[in-house]
Amino acid sequence: MFYAGLLINYFKNYMKTRLTYRSDFWMEVVSDLLFNGLNLFFILVVFQHTAAIGEWNQQQILFIYGYFMVPYGLFITFFNLWGFSERYIVKGEMDRILTRPAHNLVQLMLENMDPSSLFNALVGLIIMGYSWSRLDLGLMWYDPFVFILLVAGSIMIYGGIYIFFTSLSFFSDSPTGITPMLWNLQNYGRYPVTIYNRLINIMLTWVLPFGFVGFYPAAYFLDRANWGSFALLTPLVGAVFLTIGLTVWNYGVKRYRGAGS
Repeated sequence: MFYAGLLINYFKNYMKTRLTYRSDFWMEVVSDLLFNGLNLFFILVVFQHTAAIGEWNQQQILFIYGYFMVPYGLFITFFNLWGFSERYIVKGEMDRILTRPAHNLVQLMLENMDPSSLFNALVGLIIMGYSWSRLDLGLMWYDPFVFILLVAGSIMIYGGIYIFFTSLSFFSDSPTGITPMLWNLQNYGRYPVTIYNRLINIMLTWVLPFGFVGFYPAAYFLDRANWGSFALLTPLVGAVFLTIGLTVWNYGVKRYRGAGS
């Protein structure tokens, strides 16, 4: 209840602040949607020149992309720490965070949350719904619950990976981190990993498992016979990587000695 209350209060403050300048808020929403629209346009252009990518047709690729946007939109809503190293380590704002009663990572997530990114998740659901109707996929009574479970697992994978690499800032004074490169790598997860060579396939499955934030969970609904069982590993992979990320984060916090003078 304590953290739920914090979430509600931070959300209210966010909306009060952002809606003071409503045009800026909606411009940010529109710019995010346009960016994703360009990615969608790229997929459509590719399929003007080919009937399939690997063994995946246009509607299947769109479905995978739509699923990819759902956990991604939810993740960046609550974990918007791209400038963590410069703001909290170099400038010393981590000292302020450690004086708060809430867990330091939760505090960081709340004060940097970006609810406007939820529109990405909404657009992803719309794309999935459109592709689902065109593919004529069957729907079992438990599929909505499986979908929620898979999305939760994908978010945990995002969280685990980004928490891990963000926590490396505790061990380095560099104002720039590795997150820009991660952002580029994660985009590989919005396409079937089967179209990549074996090395990239292994990396996207077990090293930096971005295959589980897009392709594998979506494949559960597209081709249950071949991918259904493997896709259900998503929550397990998420739990493992989230545990690793939190472990390194907590160790980094203990090692942190403040910005000094």
